[in-house]
Amino acid sequence: MKPPKDYKEDLNSVIELMNNTQDLKLDIWREHVVFTGHWWIGVTLTIVPWLLWIFFRNKESSNRLLFVGFFLMIFSTFLDFIGTKSGLWFYYYDVIPFIPAFVPWDITLIPVSVMLLIEWKPQVNPFTKGLLFSGITAFAVEPLFVWIGLYQPVHWQHYYSFPIFFLLYLISHFLSKRKNFKQVSN
Repeated sequence: MKPPKDYKEDLNSVIELMNNTQDLKLDIWREHVVFTGHWWIGVTLTIVPWLLWIFFRNKESSNRLLFVGFFLMIFSTFLDFIGTKSGLWFYYYDVIPFIPAFVPWDITLIPVSVMLLIEWKPQVNPFTKGLLFSGITAFAVEPLFVWIGLYQPVHWQHYYSFPIFFLLYLISHFLSKRKNFKQVSN
């Protein structure tokens, strides 16, 4: 069944508006964001945690932890994308202006924090670590990002994030304990 002609015309109009909006956002980003102190904070938060992880990780667990890290990158970016596109929150100082999600948060801070927490005191109950991670992230880091001016919740409360971060940690812990990875020989 072919969509009505009005549908395509309406959708083309929306796409044109979105492209114009993106061009405007890029111009604003170039003029007011790139190379500012806030932008450099974002760049630093994107790079430094990975450097710390490289030096302090258990080298024998790298592949297993990177599997968890990539899961977290994909999932947190997806959730962040939904949140920003739904108008639940937004970011003032994007490191990269083409991505609605906040790169330092989704690509670095969440995965590196969880990977380090999984390695730290592995005998501690994952529920305890999940509560610690979600509590600090939702009730300390998110408000700090608001205070610094990086993040602005619109239709979102920090306590909404708590169960999401808790579940992300538990799923990550579960994935990190999988034993069905096979060594591939050449």
